[in-house]
Amino acid sequence: MDQIDKYLKESADVALEQIKLKSVFFDIAEQVLHRVQNGGTVFFCGNGGSAADSQHLAAELIGRFKKNRKPISSIALTTDTSIITSTANDFSYEEIFSRQLLGLASDKDVLIAISTSGESQSVLNAVNVANDIGMLTVGFSGKNYNKLCEIVKYKLQIPSKETGIIQQGHITFGQLLCLFLEEKLFN
Repeated sequence: MDQIDKYLKESADVALEQIKLKSVFFDIAEQVLHRVQNGGTVFFCGNGGSAADSQHLAAELIGRFKKNRKPISSIALTTDTSIITSTANDFSYEEIFSRQLLGLASDKDVLIAISTSGESQSVLNAVNVANDIGMLTVGFSGKNYNKLCEIVKYKLQIPSKETGIIQQGHITFGQLLCLFLEEKLFN
C-alpha cells in the first residue's frame, strides 16, 4: 500500500531531521531542570492525542522512565474530568487548562504546552496565564507557523505537517526530557 510506505518514509525522514533539534532540546531541558531543582512542578497540557501525551509524560516523571527513583513533581492538566467539565460548562472550554494553572501553579513551575497545530485556544490561554504567573513556558508543535510558538519562551517544532508524525516527535522529545531529568537529578 502506497500510503503506508509514504507514511513510514516520512516518519523515518522526520526522525532523522529531529537530530538537528538537539541543541534546542538541551536549552529547554536545562531550563526545566533548573526549575525542578528549585522546587518547581512540570505541568503538561494538550487536546486529543496531545492530552494523552501530556498524561504519558507526567506519568513518566511521577513514576519512572528508566530509573527507580523519587517522583519528579508533575501534573497533566488533562486528567481531572470533574474540573475540565465544570470549567467547560461554567466558563468555557478554552479555560480548562488556564483555570487550573491559576489555582495550582507558581512562578517556580514549568508549562509544557503540546499542540500539533499550535492553534488550540485552550492551550494558548494556558500559555498566556502561565506567562502572567512567571512560569517557564515551552511549546511543542509542528513545523507550520503558529500562535503557540509566538507566545512561549521556548519552542520545539517537529519538522512535519502530518499530525501523527508530529505526535511521534513530541513523545520522543518528551521522553528525552524524562531521561535527561532522571540522569541529572538521580545520578
